[in-house]
Amino acid sequence: MSTPAPHDPLVVVHPDAGTLAQAAAARLLTRLLDVQSVRSPVHVVLTGGTVGIRTLAAVADSPLRGAVDWSAVHLWWGDERFLPDGDPDRNATQARAALLDTLVADSGLPPAHVHEMPAPGTVVDGATVTTPEESAAAYATELARYGDPLPRFDVLLLGMGPDGHVASLFPGHEALGAAGVAVGVHGSPKPPPERVSLTFDAVRRAREVWVVAAGAEKSAQAAAALARGPVAEVPAAGATGSERTLWLLDAAAAGATAPSRG
Repeated sequence: MSTPAPHDPLVVVHPDAGTLAQAAAARLLTRLLDVQSVRSPVHVVLTGGTVGIRTLAAVADSPLRGAVDWSAVHLWWGDERFLPDGDPDRNATQARAALLDTLVADSGLPPAHVHEMPAPGTVVDGATVTTPEESAAAYATELARYGDPLPRFDVLLLGMGPDGHVASLFPGHEALGAAGVAVGVHGSPKPPPERVSLTFDAVRRAREVWVVAAGAEKSAQAAAALARGPVAEVPAAGATGSERTLWLLDAAAAGATAPSRG
């Protein structure tokens, strides 16, 4: 099979979720090293979820971690639960425990390069964040400090839910069509109901988008997204990179999806 064009997704299937997380971590570290050989700084968007956090933990354990110049890496999030700072259900809290605290402590990652979506009660530029919309606006302002209107993300990681959602963009939800860079989300079908998410406009500006998913319960939506189903029904179908779109799946999530080679 020929190498996919940049707008066509490359599908890579691993035998199980554990192997998927290890492989995604190795791929991410290799990508960081490749990018740092040609430009700096590097901007990466992290995701939460079981496989996303397992991937970060695998990065922490990898011997390749020490080869990356973490002082020139900026870390962002695709979405966040609008919960108090330090809440164990926040993606940032889990990411810090799995990897980021280690990078700050012994790998030279500057704390200022960890760009969390503001939690309720956070004071930003003298104003207290009280709503998801205020958090989204503050995050858009932070992103604009590194690009116009945001940096070109080198890698944007996304998980996918069994309903096909990515970030906090859910099927049939009004946030799917949000303009701008970030959006406040209310009435999420998955708890908690209030969230903050990058928009599809922001996602699609990334050079590479990687969708990482495991589990048989996700196979139908993975197949539908790869078949370019309607974004309103299968939001993951709208998650595409400007240069490359990569789907990293375990065998259960892949189901009947045939892997591409490239």
